[in-house]
Amino acid sequence: MKGTYTLVVELRESATVEFGAAGARDLPAGWYAYTGSAFGPGGFARVERHRELARGERDARHWHVDYLLGHPASRIVEAVRTADADVECAVSGALDAEPIAGLGASDCDCDSHLRFSPDREALERAVRRAHDRAA
Repeated sequence: MKGTYTLVVELRESATVEFGAAGARDLPAGWYAYTGSAFGPGGFARVERHRELARGERDARHWHVDYLLGHPASRIVEAVRTADADVECAVSGALDAEPIAGLGASDCDCDSHLRFSPDREALERAVRRAHDRAA
C-alpha cells in the first residue's frame, strides 16, 4: 500500500541534531510531526524502516527525519496514514505547528515538512484532522 504518512515524534530533551547537508539545528524538547510520502518501492514499508532506525536497528539515514529519529532522546509515538493519496504538502501545511525551516521538504516548494509543538495532544489532533480532510 502507498500513500502519505505523518510520524509524531517525541524529543524527550532539547538537543542539537545534525541533519546531514542541512546542518545542525538546536531543537527544543517536545513533539514533532514529520509528513512524508510513501509512493516509492515498498510503499508504507517506509514507516517501518523509520521505526527500525528509531529503535537503533538501522544506521543509514536517507531523509532529514532519519537524523531526528536516530537521536537517542527521540521516539516515534504515532504514525498516521492516508492511503492512495499524494497529500504530503497539504497535510504538512495544515498543521498549526512551528515549521523547522529547510527540513523534510527538499523535493517540493514547501519550507518544511517537519513541525514542532510543545503540546502532544494538540499536535496529534491536528495531524489526524489534516489526514482526514486530505483523504
